[in-house]
Amino acid sequence: MKRVLLLVVLAATSCTQASSDRAAARPEQAGQPMNPVATAARIAAVRANAAVGNQAGVKREMEAFHEDFRKSIKRADPGRRVDRDAARAAARSIDGVRSVVWVDHENLLAIVEANELRSQATIDSICMALEPLGDTLGVVVNLQSGAARTGDELEVLSRNCQLAPGDRAMLQRNRQIDVIAPEVRRQHRANQRDSGDQASADAAIDVLKDSTPEM
Repeated sequence: MKRVLLLVVLAATSCTQASSDRAAARPEQAGQPMNPVATAARIAAVRANAAVGNQAGVKREMEAFHEDFRKSIKRADPGRRVDRDAARAAARSIDGVRSVVWVDHENLLAIVEANELRSQATIDSICMALEPLGDTLGVVVNLQSGAARTGDELEVLSRNCQLAPGDRAMLQRNRQIDVIAPEVRRQHRANQRDSGDQASADAAIDVLKDSTPEM
């Protein structure tokens, strides 16, 4: 009986560790409300350090408080911008990423080798590779499949590294990276369903592919 209980405990511990590892393998997250318990603890720590004249402790706790606040309001740290050349190299090192280019100072576009790699998991991997280089709250990763054969497969998948899909950091514009806007693709599909003209559909896909710049 004791042996059975030990095995159960070990299995539960293993599952807990696996869950913890999966949770840890995620990019940094921003945009969450400040934790009132953690905030109160920081304020108490500031007062305690001030009471004994520990200025280094006061500074440390205040900096941590300001960092929590900055992330809660989704403000990228201008003093920790991700280095663009290093970011391209880091993103290019991810399995399945064929080429990488900066579209502007905050939008990173990566071309992946297969349609299934145009995923949130690939964005997670790229974002975690960029974290040692600076504040990834200032980076939006955009993925496009280099193997796309339809308009839907050509659609660019975009996400700010630290926010939910569709959300952006403070003062960060939601830029349209797609060559053809999603609403135009939807209308095209409807038109093709109505006409049943496969040749026209194939021609449209060729136009979409030809209009996508090579990296």
